[in-house]
Amino acid sequence: MPLTDAQWARIEPLLPDRTPMRGGRWRDHREVTDAIAFTFQTGTQRVHLPVKCGNWRGVYNRLRMWAVDGTWEPDVVLADRAYPKQRDTVERCINRLKQWRGIATRYEKTATSYLAKLHIAGIFLWSAR
Repeated sequence: MPLTDAQWARIEPLLPDRTPMRGGRWRDHREVTDAIAFTFQTGTQRVHLPVKCGNWRGVYNRLRMWAVDGTWEPDVVLADRAYPKQRDTVERCINRLKQWRGIATRYEKTATSYLAKLHIAGIFLWSAR
């Protein structure tokens, strides 16, 4: 499910500038974030992204770059709600994360990509509140 306008309004200011250090402008962050979330929600492989999502290599490269530089880190994005203290809250969160097929089945080959996947799912859950 793509980001709603309300979700995007909460997430957009947290993402880096669209002008990279080298080269031209990046593809729209919202389109790439939606494509990343699509792979995680459906469990599909990146190489099987629909054409409307763009080139899978660009999506993967942005995911990896932002995972390495800490863009997806929860201490930056979820500082006010990152560490719930009640067990039922944690269990509800885990159950909502399991609805993302790519998280429940753990298709990612690297820990960095899987951790980024968890962060992105958390961002989607946070922004939907």
